[in-house]
Amino acid sequence: MSERKKLILVVIDGLTPDVFEDAVSSGSAPALAFLAEHGAYGRAVSAFPSLTPVCLTTIATGAQPDVHRIPHLVWYHRGERRLVEYGSSFAAVRAAGARRSLVDAIFNMNEQHLSREAVTVYESLEDARLTTAAVNITCYRGRTPHLALLPGLTRPAYGPKEFFFYSLFESQPTGAPVAVFGRSTGSIDAYAGFVGRWLVTRDGFDLLVYYLPDYDFASHALGPGASHEALARSDAAVAALIEAAGGPDEFLERYAVIVCSDHGQTRVERQVSLEASFGGVDDVVVTASNRAGQVYRLPGCAEDLSALARRLDGADAAEVVLYREGGEAVARRAGEELRFAPADGAWRTSGDLAILDQPDALERAWCALANPNAGDVIVSPPVGVEFLDLAGRGHLGGGSHGSLEAPDSEVPMLTIGLDGRLPARIADIAPLALTHFGVEPPAYARRLADAA
Repeated sequence: MSERKKLILVVIDGLTPDVFEDAVSSGSAPALAFLAEHGAYGRAVSAFPSLTPVCLTTIATGAQPDVHRIPHLVWYHRGERRLVEYGSSFAAVRAAGARRSLVDAIFNMNEQHLSREAVTVYESLEDARLTTAAVNITCYRGRTPHLALLPGLTRPAYGPKEFFFYSLFESQPTGAPVAVFGRSTGSIDAYAGFVGRWLVTRDGFDLLVYYLPDYDFASHALGPGASHEALARSDAAVAALIEAAGGPDEFLERYAVIVCSDHGQTRVERQVSLEASFGGVDDVVVTASNRAGQVYRLPGCAEDLSALARRLDGADAAEVVLYREGGEAVARRAGEELRFAPADGAWRTSGDLAILDQPDALERAWCALANPNAGDVIVSPPVGVEFLDLAGRGHLGGGSHGSLEAPDSEVPMLTIGLDGRLPARIADIAPLALTHFGVEPPAYARRLADAA
């Protein structure tokens, strides 16, 4: 294998293309502006539902939800007959059972819910005898066991060799401050900056996945475009890496870089209960939060999927309603219907294609429905509408995401030192990283590799 630059993947949660482009052009995010000056930039498409667990898993594996099987922030586990709640809100975590929710989010998502058919970049690269590192990203499955720093917690997490996770797991002592105190003032990104500086100073990785979640937290509270201070703190965390390398020239000499977000975000103007649309229907489970919802039809339900979907015709809760019927997917919008299925590398369709005019909507909708952990009916609401979560909480007046719509689904994508190769989807990041190191991507993730 020829000598290649080491690679840093920076994921700024919830950062929209408009905000990124404005920050770069205005110079209000100097570290990002410096990187943009030296790289290739475009807009890319997220996964669906465009929610953090789904999207970060797609980034880490190069798989869509039909392969990796993470369906939402909250979902119904058919095998265990229970809700899985990864963290729609603190109140939703309490409503679902705090202990169970924390175990699901920290351990089970990676160990049990993430399909073995999907392969993370950490697994692929470390099998090739390279060293990977991850800071705070929730999809972390790797080969190395790590014990928690919290006394009494004896269950190991299997992650990359260098693993730093919200002060709960640290593969090496860095002296970093506790991550989770002062979240509203950027404590988690500050923790990432400290750890990232430590790793770069020691040149301690081949791949670093560097996840900065505080912008999304602020944007949920204030709305997209109103979180300039939070973006400045994320930019400072990126600047910490550049400074640790000895400055801008030294940084670019050592590292190739990808900067992206996992999803977009839109302002919340109205909140609705998706569950209310199914009042009086027995043997259904509705799971919803942010801007995506699912309906699970249990064996005793008297209504078929078509009837359940038609309940949302004309409802404030639904822009697009999706379900499977036979070998086809069905999309309903304003009482009209589109049927579609993959055929010979393209799509066979019947009906009005304008029903799914969102970015990459046919593929993303199909993959969401083909996830065996997803609901039988998946609901994408109109722009401005958010679903109340299990505890009746939401982000009214702030921002939210999860739908098929473009503002939720488009992300900024910047690459530096990768010969101008630019992922068109977040699913293309992992195969690009693997091919950069001369490692063959999994069969499901070879689209970008084949095009390069």
